Amino acid sequence: MHLTATELLVWGGMLHLIADWGLQNEWMAINKVSLRHPAAWVHGGIHASALLLVFAPLWALGLGLLHMAIDTRVPRAWWSTRFRQTTAGEMGVHVALWLDQVMHLACIGAAALLSR
Repeated sequence: MHLTATELLVWGGMLHLIADWGLQNEWMAINKVSLRHPAAWVHGGIHASALLLVFAPLWALGLGLLHMAIDTRVPRAWWSTRFRQTTAGEMGVHVALWLDQVMHLACIGAAALLSR
């Protein structure tokens, strides 16, 4: 099955949201920030497995690994510092949450374009 870049982005984005919100439990959410913890690998594996439905295996694996890297919160902290984003209070929580999702979806979008 050959999907267009747009179709890969749409389906990949949907699968990401299902894996990140529907299939993530508290154990994963708390512990995925450490690549030494099994929760990070289980969570990344769920993402890679879901993305296998639309991406070639190497792309799905790469996206799963990128997902794990983003979930360490290191890339998000770097970005927030460089662009002086708010980290205070409720607004800071919203900014962090959305920046995390934007980073994940940007990786899926880049993979959708590059894998064609």
